[in-house]
Amino acid sequence: MVDTQTAPSGNQFSLGTLSILAWIGAPEEGHATPYLLAYTLGDGANGAAENEAAVAALARSLSLPLDGSMADGSRPGFPVQLLVEAGQAVLTMQGLNAQCVAPPEWLDAVEQGAAVHFVLSTRAWPQAAPGQPVSVEAFRAYVGDEAVLRSAAHCLLPVGKLR
Repeated sequence: MVDTQTAPSGNQFSLGTLSILAWIGAPEEGHATPYLLAYTLGDGANGAAENEAAVAALARSLSLPLDGSMADGSRPGFPVQLLVEAGQAVLTMQGLNAQCVAPPEWLDAVEQGAAVHFVLSTRAWPQAAPGQPVSVEAFRAYVGDEAVLRSAAHCLLPVGKLR
């Protein structure tokens, strides 16, 4: 099961409910990359299509390409920040803050110095409501969907910590 968290959507974008979740690849297969996914539920007043367009506009405003390329989140002044503290991943981008409880293996990978592969999905995922478990099958179907991955913004984010 995967737990999701939500971010308030009180900025200029009509995102609906924006949620994030953290997961890690399959370490037993040599894939220990920590991932952080942000997505809309598509539950805004004007529906999923408007929310998806708003996420795409947010990505463009953050200079995150939507062409499948990987942005470098370590450059100075990068508009997406990730802080990990007390078992939580806290994402900040253009007036939005979201946090989620990160799984222990994700925290271990981050502690080992791994950059986080951040995915800002432009596709709504209404089945992944905040605070509700998501089945492994539903999770794999969404994050493994080529259309979802091709239309998303991707970047490698360094992890900040409180001093």
